[in-house]
Amino acid sequence: MATQLKDFATSVVAVVQHETTALVVAQLMRKHHIGALVVVEAGEENKPVGIVTDRDLVLELMAEGLDPAVFTAGDIMSVDLVVASPDMDAMDAVQLMKLHRLRRLVIVDDAGRLVGIVTMEDVLELLTRELANLAEGLAGARDRELTERS
Repeated sequence: MATQLKDFATSVVAVVQHETTALVVAQLMRKHHIGALVVVEAGEENKPVGIVTDRDLVLELMAEGLDPAVFTAGDIMSVDLVVASPDMDAMDAVQLMKLHRLRRLVIVDDAGRLVGIVTMEDVLELLTRELANLAEGLAGARDRELTERS
């Protein structure tokens, strides 16, 4: 399977800025049915500087009883972004996710501009399709053999 991230990753990515309150972050996640928002540099909406996840909201704020209207995306975001290229092979992305224990990879172009995001769910969907294609091919081979040997 030689599939590149650009072939199946999500190209429309929800973004926020550092100063967006955690409450608004949570509301955006709910509105868009997503588990993460990419934090971008103010004035340069295509330059990712961090990511904030639903887990960040829970562990950093909710579990501590802190007010999400007071804290911002910049306060709770992960800043050690692991990024991938749109041309990266899907299996290389899986290895990168495994190495860094991530559920998501931010995809940037050569200039560091945000061009997409790939999630573990995206990869699982791709693998499911590939396995279904393989199973279909195996069934076809079995049927061919039965026809030829009858």
